[in-house]
Amino acid sequence: MGGERTAVLRTGDWVTFDDGDHQVVALAGTSVRLRSQSGTETVVLASYLMASPDFSVTGTEPLPEVEPFGLLSAVPESALDAARRWERHVVEVETGLPPGAEPGSVPRPEYDPASRSVVERDAAKAAELGVGIRTIQSRRYAYARQGLWGLVDQRTARVSEATGRADARLVAAIEEAVAGETHTSTGTRSRLIRRVVKAVEAAHGPGVVPMPSQRTLYKLVDALSTGRHTFGSAVTRRQTANRPQGPFTPTFAARPGEQVQIDSTPLDVMVVLDSGLTIRADLTIAVDVATRSICAAVLRPVGTKAVDAALLLARMLVPEPMRPGWSQSLRMMASRMPHQHLLNVDARMDQAAAKPVIVPDTVVIDGGKVFLSDTFTRACDRLGISIQRARPRTPTDKAIVEATFSAINTLFCQHLAGYTGPNVSRRGERVEDQAVWTVPELQDLLDEWVLAGWQMRPHDALRDPFRPKKAMSPNDKYASLVAAAGYLPLVLRGEDYLELLPVAWRAVNDYGIRIGHRTYDSADLGPWRRQHSGNATKRGLWEVHHDPYDLSQVFVRTPQGWITVPWVHLPLVNAPFADFTWQHARRLAAQAGLDDTQEAAVARVLDQLLTRAEHGPDTQTARIAGRTRQGAAAHRPPSPRAEPDPAQKPQVAEPSAPVIPFGVFDAHAEAERWL
Repeated sequence: MGGERTAVLRTGDWVTFDDGDHQVVALAGTSVRLRSQSGTETVVLASYLMASPDFSVTGTEPLPEVEPFGLLSAVPESALDAARRWERHVVEVETGLPPGAEPGSVPRPEYDPASRSVVERDAAKAAELGVGIRTIQSRRYAYARQGLWGLVDQRTARVSEATGRADARLVAAIEEAVAGETHTSTGTRSRLIRRVVKAVEAAHGPGVVPMPSQRTLYKLVDALSTGRHTFGSAVTRRQTANRPQGPFTPTFAARPGEQVQIDSTPLDVMVVLDSGLTIRADLTIAVDVATRSICAAVLRPVGTKAVDAALLLARMLVPEPMRPGWSQSLRMMASRMPHQHLLNVDARMDQAAAKPVIVPDTVVIDGGKVFLSDTFTRACDRLGISIQRARPRTPTDKAIVEATFSAINTLFCQHLAGYTGPNVSRRGERVEDQAVWTVPELQDLLDEWVLAGWQMRPHDALRDPFRPKKAMSPNDKYASLVAAAGYLPLVLRGEDYLELLPVAWRAVNDYGIRIGHRTYDSADLGPWRRQHSGNATKRGLWEVHHDPYDLSQVFVRTPQGWITVPWVHLPLVNAPFADFTWQHARRLAAQAGLDDTQEAAVARVLDQLLTRAEHGPDTQTARIAGRTRQGAAAHRPPSPRAEPDPAQKPQVAEPSAPVIPFGVFDAHAEAERWL
């Protein structure tokens, strides 16, 4: 409401309204009759009149302000008691009776409004308290405007500067020095003070800027470094400095899959390789913003590759199958998800676990090479997924997946044997000796925990707007949103697995195809040798897809379909090998004086490497071989045609679920099952 306001609107008052002066000639309920200076009368609602931007009442005292109760609670008790004593005197002058007077009480003669004027009552109170009349009048006016707050001694409520009376030049030097500590190793306050003194003397000359005592300098440094972790964790200090200056804007999504955030991080758990060595595994997850569901989670021994991120997308599109030993309560039909409705749309939901299948519209990624690779972007294009890249060094652009990593460490990782803690300062002794889980075993544990410990757990960010005190689980949120947004399955074909693999463009020669000093050949390549592929952009080269975790074969696209081409020296190697295994074998061959471009020599070194890894004691060789076996096992689960041995099934209290194979990674089984 603009202008001045009055406590009571009376007949005869003049008001400013609708760019003119009007007189109140009548009041009837909530209606006000106004007469303008020209004599025109108007009837308006009182609420409309007083809400007008230019409304004001002329010739009256303004309304009293509401007491700032929050500020009153911060005033010292002695100052508040003094203000309350003044309140009794002021009220007695105004009304004749002090606050809290008994009903029927009679005012004292000198303060009786019926026989004494306000000026006389002011004089009587001034004489009683031994102060001037102006003091009483100023107190009455302050009380009329601000209530009890107007009687408080404002000196006690004065806000002081954190730096006190320190010289502004010294304060500026300390602030500059504190800012300079952001990216340096953490030091002590004495080091910072020494740098500040040197900087002040260099800028203004020795003795020009007055220096306080050493104790005051320490207080100044503490006051100016509050909340910046200047003398704490260097990592926290850099993260705090990188925080955006503006307000945080929450990420919203109205339907499942509208935005999915993807990221990778080393897991705070040591895993055991086949060689017995222990390393930290990499975890890549996809989190749906609307439901906070972990759509997919993939563990790898060391170093997530582009193909892992691409296959993560494929895994999101396939229902999580029930596995031997899992409780029947983890089945989708046992959850609150609309299983029957989903089953009518997608037959794959028949034996699925209680985790939603979310087809992403947009994925948010950072600037990692894994996500900016051609393999990942091509997979997104093929699946119709848009890519939104986060700004450099701005983790708040994908804050939900970052927070999910922290939750996984708290709710899952810290309960595992071999937990390393978030940093070395919180790491126990000989954590490597406590590690017992392999990557495939830990992947199984993680998949089961996602169902039981995450999807069914209430999430603080998921709340019903009509019941804000009730937190919902990701599954419950998905059930409520899918009822409105619907569900449209995206079924992968058998060839889709090959499409997600990295691609190389090569010529088909008489000897076959060469990739990375390895030769691949097959009789099926006969019609295409020395032929132009028809792709003028690639100069007639052929499209060849290869699996970084299994270099024993490649896949060539031809007009008649895909051709699987094995490595010509595969019989020389008696164990699976990955790309990093091959590169290590080449380095060993070069160190031995062999030609590292001659694949037969490298193949023999590779076989010796894998054989020695089974016995040791070469630590680096064992680590490379162990990574190879773990990567191959995690990348390619057993064929879905293989039936589990009943004798090997774990004994559980609840009945075990039937074996439902996970077919996204096996191209042929996926094609036979879903086509």
